Amino acid sequence: MKTLKMIKYVFDRILLVASLTILTIMVLVIIYQVFSRQLLGTTPAWTEALSRLLFVWVAFLGIAYGFKEKLHIGVGLVVNLFPKKIQHVFDYFSKVLILGFGVIMIYYGWQFTQLMSGSTMPGLGLTSSYLYAAIPVTGFFVTVYGIELLFIKGLHQNYDDVSGGEK
Repeated sequence: MKTLKMIKYVFDRILLVASLTILTIMVLVIIYQVFSRQLLGTTPAWTEALSRLLFVWVAFLGIAYGFKEKLHIGVGLVVNLFPKKIQHVFDYFSKVLILGFGVIMIYYGWQFTQLMSGSTMPGLGLTSSYLYAAIPVTGFFVTVYGIELLFIKGLHQNYDDVSGGEK
């Protein structure tokens, strides 16, 4: 069990460090793009393409982080009308769907990434596979966090309704 926790900790750190690094690079590229457009009067073609590539990656990794932290929107209005036993069935079914979604992302994302290896991204000259590789990578993280969710009660964080500052 300790080994599994360590492996999960490593995956969590990889996801967090990769996301923050990509976000930082994206911000720096956009700052350079604005600087060069406003002060130098020209914008390098690679800045827009690179910022778009990085944005896609940080958005997809954000999907995985949302599953890790149980932050995705849940519609519990209808489910909460059912008895607790049926709510648990819906909860488990949702977790299985998340797991299936991750596996589908890995399988079809990998196929699509290979398919796009023949095309290049304008401005960067890299193959489009670098862009679409975000899909199977995110699928991997969603699958890992989906497996973890199977052993955790509840699918979403619970927030208490608090009136604005009243006690």
